[in-house]
Amino acid sequence: MSVRLLTAMGRRIRGLRKAQALTLRDLAKRSGLSERFLSQIEAGSGNVSVAKLAALAGALQTTAAALLADEGEPEKQLPAITLLGLRGAGKTAVGRRLARRLRVPFVELDRRIEEAAGLSLSEVFAIHGEAYYRRLEREALERVLAEGPLVLAAGGGIVASPSTYSRLRRATISIWLRANPEDHWNRVVQQGDRRPMADHPQAMTELRRLLQSREPLYAKAAHTVNTSGRDPEAIVDAVAQWVAKRRTR
Repeated sequence: MSVRLLTAMGRRIRGLRKAQALTLRDLAKRSGLSERFLSQIEAGSGNVSVAKLAALAGALQTTAAALLADEGEPEKQLPAITLLGLRGAGKTAVGRRLARRLRVPFVELDRRIEEAAGLSLSEVFAIHGEAYYRRLEREALERVLAEGPLVLAAGGGIVASPSTYSRLRRATISIWLRANPEDHWNRVVQQGDRRPMADHPQAMTELRRLLQSREPLYAKAAHTVNTSGRDPEAIVDAVAQWVAKRRTR
């Protein structure tokens, strides 16, 4: 098996594993293969038998042929895609579906920030303040960009940090998931979070103000998809089609 094929297969396996939120240990248990062997395969430095490849494919809910496919088209040609928008834009729902369709990992930048800080976002802001959060955000973004092709859901306020937002737009295909204030509000409530209403009687007014102030920043994204009145699959279709056309230019 060629080095090029092993490298491409390793990236594909790592992407599928991360897209399914599996650790190496999880995948080892599923496949019956050792963590050391899996680590070598993902790094493109290990060889694999037909039997082991079949076991690995089954554990990842795919086929051996799919893991070996497209040797002549390295996956690195697929760009990182960033979804932008305020909370309730649909970044997570759309991002997870889009990542599965593209067979790449889905990453929420705020979760990476929490992991780095060892704190929840609210604790980060309460204890350390916004400046500390923005530094962690930039550092987390740089680490994510080094991971290769993926779908990234960025925090709603990343557009307010000029240098970080500029870096994101240069390094990824940025897409604003645009929605009206009512959709933002209703989606958050549907997620079971009624804190905005309970803690802030003027929350809708503040949401409208925030969205209006950030619209010019979100509009700097490479593409805008209107999500109001559309289900996640329809939005994924629109994003995927636009990305495919962009890649063929």
